Amino acid sequence: MDLYFHTLPNGIKLVHLESTSQVAHCGFFINTGSRDEELNEHGMAHFIEHLIFKGTSKRKAFHILSRMEDVGGEVNAYTTKEETCVHTSFLVDYYDRALELIADIFFHSTFPEKAIETEREVILDEINSYKDSPSEQICDDFEDQVFFDHPLGRNILGAPACLQSINRELILSFIQRCYNTDQMVLTSVGNISFPKIKHMFEKYFQDIPSNHRKVKRLPFSNYQVSNKEFVFDTNQVHVTLGGMAYNLADDRRMALHLLTNILAGPGMISRLNLALREKYGYSYNVESNFSPFTDSGIFSVYFSTDKDYVSKCLDVVYSEFLKLQNNLLGDIQLKKAKQQIIGQLAISFESLENQMLSIGKSYLVYGKVDSMETIYKKIESITAAQLRDIANDILQRDKLSSLIFK
Repeated sequence: MDLYFHTLPNGIKLVHLESTSQVAHCGFFINTGSRDEELNEHGMAHFIEHLIFKGTSKRKAFHILSRMEDVGGEVNAYTTKEETCVHTSFLVDYYDRALELIADIFFHSTFPEKAIETEREVILDEINSYKDSPSEQICDDFEDQVFFDHPLGRNILGAPACLQSINRELILSFIQRCYNTDQMVLTSVGNISFPKIKHMFEKYFQDIPSNHRKVKRLPFSNYQVSNKEFVFDTNQVHVTLGGMAYNLADDRRMALHLLTNILAGPGMISRLNLALREKYGYSYNVESNFSPFTDSGIFSVYFSTDKDYVSKCLDVVYSEFLKLQNNLLGDIQLKKAKQQIIGQLAISFESLENQMLSIGKSYLVYGKVDSMETIYKKIESITAAQLRDIANDILQRDKLSSLIFK
């Protein structure tokens, strides 16, 4: 994987991967998300992600959307706890159009008052739609429970009361503080030479005024085990349990990803899927998740079940935890587990869009991008003893919190 890099004097970075496809993919990443909000700004990062499509100094909302769609392209965006990204896919003939549009919406948005009012209602409706889905709401509520009274725990969509008070002045203040040029990366995967895209990159991004980050993120260090139950008018009981995990800089991160995959990854042969669904028929849906952040992380297991099976499901989950804590995986088991996650990654990277997003996130966080061969070697180097040690560190019952919607 031959990557090309360039950094402008204002700190904005470019990383480019040449491909032979006639479809190109670009993403603009900012190392800013919901955890960077002040308490009165809850929901701001996601709100801005919506609003940058609503008008610039030279385009109205329709012209922003039609700019790429008129040539068959697509534009999308997302906000996480720690990043915001706008990405677009298009035929390679329209590289200049794509980069010019990205620069326009990020640096020349006008945030019209009418659009703020309209989009506020859209996001409030989005929040209400999540409340209609307990399986989604419980994940957000569990993060709030684990990261209690900390920005990492807050729902990315925001709180209605805060959203009602957000105005144009607060938006511009947040952008000035958090949209820092030394925390921005433009990522490209496409059939274009590096000199050509470098020229376009400089044309549209080098005149952006330098604005380097001065405010440090508030670290989280006050985890308290807690167990909560809430009554919901649903046919099933929804359960999430988990606790603290490793951050993005921790060398054990890859091994925990592997352990998470073994427990209840996307494969049908994961341990909890085989036990809860195939063996006992207690649960149709079970999954595990590990989300690392800059200075912290969270591990969780989620399942839904009939109210009569909750205790039995929990017994099965804790039993599988104990097996991983007390027993080493055999050579064949470990080999299969590694082959499975390597295969999943390989299939994911068949998508050039997924490659672009992965490269952008990696360069944003680490300032480097590991090749797939390097990632595979890291996975292959994981030992059964490391997995057992991590299971004893992360899966200890007295370290785990739980949240139940019943």
